[in-house]
Amino acid sequence: MSNCWLMKSEPGAYSIDDLERDGSTCWDGVRNYQARNLMREMQQDDAVLFYHSNANPPSVVGIARVCREAYPDHTSWDPESRYFDPKSSPEEPRWWMVDIAFVEELPRPVPLSELKAEPALEGMLVTGKSRLSVQPVDRRHFDRVVELARGEAS
Repeated sequence: MSNCWLMKSEPGAYSIDDLERDGSTCWDGVRNYQARNLMREMQQDDAVLFYHSNANPPSVVGIARVCREAYPDHTSWDPESRYFDPKSSPEEPRWWMVDIAFVEELPRPVPLSELKAEPALEGMLVTGKSRLSVQPVDRRHFDRVVELARGEAS
């Protein structure tokens, strides 16, 4: 069984609609070591909850899957990129990225307030103080969020 993740994106920067239009994308620009390390654990076909952060309200809005495992984030070597890091190089990459592919937009966004109020989601990182843009998600939490989005009672 594949692992599950939650990946945050501001909808003004890159939304679930953008992912649907593009089909897949590289998840570049992550500049947090913990999030980078988590991406390096991702495997082909791992499931991803796509989360719109800095939205009103912040919500899980879709499902994606990992379609390419971690590889060096080339934007860190580009002085013209806003993600440039002079301490990273092709010979010694400091930052990594994965590619994700669109699976579906959920029929109903599941707002953070609902995630926090759902007893079955206790312990889910996004409902706590974690501000990580990439987070592991227990399979039972992943499945429950999808059930909530689809209006399935349990």
